[in-house]
Amino acid sequence: MTETAELIGIARKAKSHAPMETLDQIEVTTQLGIDGDYRGKLRRRQVTILSREGWQAACKEINQPDLDWTTRRANLFVRGIALPRTKGSKIAIGSVIFEITGETDPCHRMDEAAPGLKNAMTPDWRGGVTCRVIQDGVICCGDRVNAID
Repeated sequence: MTETAELIGIARKAKSHAPMETLDQIEVTTQLGIDGDYRGKLRRRQVTILSREGWQAACKEINQPDLDWTTRRANLFVRGIALPRTKGSKIAIGSVIFEITGETDPCHRMDEAAPGLKNAMTPDWRGGVTCRVIQDGVICCGDRVNAID
């Protein structure tokens, strides 16, 4: 039996460099992205999505298997799905629809968190994807995740 793709984490930050706040549920809108996240007004990078599989591969590469996913500073953490890597592709989480706008490039802050993490996140889009919201809604941990054709 295959694992159902699902949302397993939600996080936001009030401003750049602010600590990550984790939540079980959040409102997501085309105007503001993740409610309360400072990046929400950015049209091309409103929301970042990270896959558990990519995160685990990067952490394993640097011998840090217990590093918390919020170290990546992504908004949404999913498992059981290969995130689309084509700009314009769409992904649904619960009732919310996101459009992929690009790859989330790892920055120098990753190496501040764990030496070598930036390079470990670079292959195979391990750093996740950037998105814009194209359909509003409320998402909750446990919601299904689906790529949309």
